[in-house]
Amino acid sequence: MSARSVQPARTLRIAVVGDTLLDVDVSGTSERLSPDAPVPVVDVTTDDRRAGGAGLVATMLARDGHDVTLVTVLGDDTRAQEIRDLLPDVTIVEGPSGAPTPVKTRVRVVDHALVRIDEGCATPPVPDVTDAMTAVLDTVDAVVVADYGRGVASAEAMRTALTATASRIPVVWDPHPKGAAPVRGVAVATPNASEARRFTDLPGEGVPFATVAAATLVERWGAGAVAVTLGDRGAIVADDRSGSRFVPAPSVTAGDPCGAGDRLAAGVAVALASGLDVADAVTAGVEAASEYLAAGGVTALFADAGPAPIAVPGADRDALRVVHDVRSAGGTVVATGGCFDLLHAGHARTLSAARALGDCLVVCLNSDDSVRALKGPDRPIMTQDDRVELLLALDCVDAVVVFDEQTPDEALRRFRPDVWAKGGDYTAAELPESATLAEWGGRVVTVPFHPGRSTTRLAAALEHVG
Repeated sequence: MSARSVQPARTLRIAVVGDTLLDVDVSGTSERLSPDAPVPVVDVTTDDRRAGGAGLVATMLARDGHDVTLVTVLGDDTRAQEIRDLLPDVTIVEGPSGAPTPVKTRVRVVDHALVRIDEGCATPPVPDVTDAMTAVLDTVDAVVVADYGRGVASAEAMRTALTATASRIPVVWDPHPKGAAPVRGVAVATPNASEARRFTDLPGEGVPFATVAAATLVERWGAGAVAVTLGDRGAIVADDRSGSRFVPAPSVTAGDPCGAGDRLAAGVAVALASGLDVADAVTAGVEAASEYLAAGGVTALFADAGPAPIAVPGADRDALRVVHDVRSAGGTVVATGGCFDLLHAGHARTLSAARALGDCLVVCLNSDDSVRALKGPDRPIMTQDDRVELLLALDCVDAVVVFDEQTPDEALRRFRPDVWAKGGDYTAAELPESATLAEWGGRVVTVPFHPGRSTTRLAAALEHVG
């Protein structure tokens, strides 16, 4: 399933409730140190400003085409007005914050964060909530609570209104370590691992920790479900009916993760309001976050043309990242290729032998068009998405690259494996990939061939049985 498959046929009315900040991204170059101290001098090239916190969630949803109302508090200063001006497509229903507008300024040199400067970010008193703010909740299809720890989600009047709202429509709560626990009855809460640790104080790491933490928080918060997010690994979802479920994230090459959690929570809310169940809604949210990162993250979101629409296959893994990690550790990259139309024992043995030649195995897989060109209009039997998923389910396969040509040469040139392994009853010198591997000093190795096992024979047997 793709996140795009759950985009609603109608415009949704969504309220975003929470704390709004002013985010500033200062980017530049640095080629010298200051004469006053051994610190880099940044020559500023861009100074980008945007509404942050709940304002960023509102921006994302508005750019998706939804009717968005931001329920927040703002200060009585020029920076609050700047936030209002940065949200022309969002209806803002605000109360007084009683505090200066918080500003978070990130200074970056090329793709590297240098420092973050916070102004006015001390925790203020819990703000007053107006009747107009709570009345918004009666007019929407879903609510996202973007708690950034500055009190909007802690106010008693707002919590009472959100509790009543959660009994009628989906409420998705994105908590904050300094914020309040979600009100009872929210459809899904989406803490990341560090937030889940703060709320549970449980030991452990990774998936085992997230599994226990999600189940614990479902009971403690009285939530319909809790999705503990694990960054680029995905999320663990627990509810009080079907236990825990792992939702893996499509692997993408991404730099700045800013806003990924906001994108996930927004995606879950849209999916729930569109009629999906919790498990599918979290899957849609995870995919939406991955697509957001693949398109360039928050920088691309605020580019003039908006983010590039990049679809991320759910079962695909980023081969270049796998290769980079293995090479950085001094390991050997092995690749092999084929159609793998019906996986059989011969394939499994060949792939296992290939993996034993190095520290990762990348499979170059013929696309559906490539298979048809090689084997005729009745092939492949299984689509490339299914073949990718089956290959990645094997422990010996670390990544899959799909190619459209009849040979994998161009795919091989993109990641330059150290070894090309191929099963067959021929010598390495006979393989057409030998010349390609020689371009960067790679070598070709044949692995044991297992006669009597072939996809063509299996397909014929199945057709006879049918």
